[in-house]
Amino acid sequence: MTPFRTPLSMSAVALAAWLLGAPTAHADAVTDWNEKAVAAVYAARLSPDLQSRSLAIMHVAMFEALNSIAPRYAPFRARLQAEPGALPEVAAAVAAHRSLMRLLPDQAKDFDAALQSALAKVPDGAGKSGGVRLGERAAAAILAEREQDGSAAAITYRPYTTPGKYVPTVFPASSTWNGVKPFVLKSGNQFRPPEPYALTSAQWAADYNEVKRMGAKTGSERTPEQTDIARFWQLTGAATYNPVTRNVAEVKRLDLLDSARLFALSSIATADTAVAIFDAKYAHNFWRPVTAIRNGDIDGNDATERDAGWEPMIATPMHPEYPCAHCTFQGAAAGVLQVMYGDALPRFSLTSTAAPGLTRSFERLSDYVKEVINARIYEGVHYRTSGEVGAALGRRIAEEVVRNHLQPLQ
Repeated sequence: MTPFRTPLSMSAVALAAWLLGAPTAHADAVTDWNEKAVAAVYAARLSPDLQSRSLAIMHVAMFEALNSIAPRYAPFRARLQAEPGALPEVAAAVAAHRSLMRLLPDQAKDFDAALQSALAKVPDGAGKSGGVRLGERAAAAILAEREQDGSAAAITYRPYTTPGKYVPTVFPASSTWNGVKPFVLKSGNQFRPPEPYALTSAQWAADYNEVKRMGAKTGSERTPEQTDIARFWQLTGAATYNPVTRNVAEVKRLDLLDSARLFALSSIATADTAVAIFDAKYAHNFWRPVTAIRNGDIDGNDATERDAGWEPMIATPMHPEYPCAHCTFQGAAAGVLQVMYGDALPRFSLTSTAAPGLTRSFERLSDYVKEVINARIYEGVHYRTSGEVGAALGRRIAEEVVRNHLQPLQ
């Protein structure tokens, strides 16, 4: 897997400084380890798909451990045997620690220090040792299940060419992720969106000309605020949606098990979304704006004029265009929260390490998703229809996950 490259240098310390409104006052083992894990996947320079897999493994392990102590929900796979008096906070911390130790062994020293700090606050005894053993079993179970899930498959992408003709030699990103086993979806193509629009259509011309005007590196029609939005959302991956989930866990004052369930549902949805995204991208193989606009004279549409020197505001991601991955992740993460709690939330604010000093605030999850769709147009890397289709795909996956998994026991 090609290492993930962020637009700006991003250390684990910088990621830990990502804020959502005020600092979390209702922190617990689940939110604490979520914040640690999000920082860790960026420190490891994982791509957004690998980030989502890692977080899903950790949060499923935490949920299974906690739900085995005092079951209120259907398990992800099976209820584990919990020893009498096993302490939930210990079980959750150990489940997170063991998961991350396997997934990100280069950061073992940091994970060990975090676990020892947490365990030092708990008196020794049967409850503590029982919690340790339960957390270990929960992590081992989900790690064993994901051992052969296809995430380590060799890159077999075959470049498009004719004999003897040069083509760019950098492989597209995540070309094998469509073969990864989903956590709960039947397959990556379960909700595959339809083919993109015909290039002769008025909708294609409208999208083409919008991104050509608004997403250009120079001479665009963006307002200063729109340029700020584009800069802000250059940051991709887990740090763009996990802080929103942490904020909801705090606002709703969720207990430890409900917090674990919320993060497990969100992480499962976004992990399966990653599989669905790359299934659709490589199935449809639709061209990016920079390719289309430099070839606007060959699409058969008189309303699209070629610009031989057009460049997008940001570097174009190295994978096919349709649907927008950023928008699909946001649609899934927001979708979980919308299904569970509704669209309106107390006003929340985000800051981004891609645009230091900028803050974006929202009162509705739908506005948060819409801004990402707009941002990818302003950045010059996606079309509006692709963003809308992606957000709808993410929402559909979220609905499938929340309504059919980890349900309350009757």
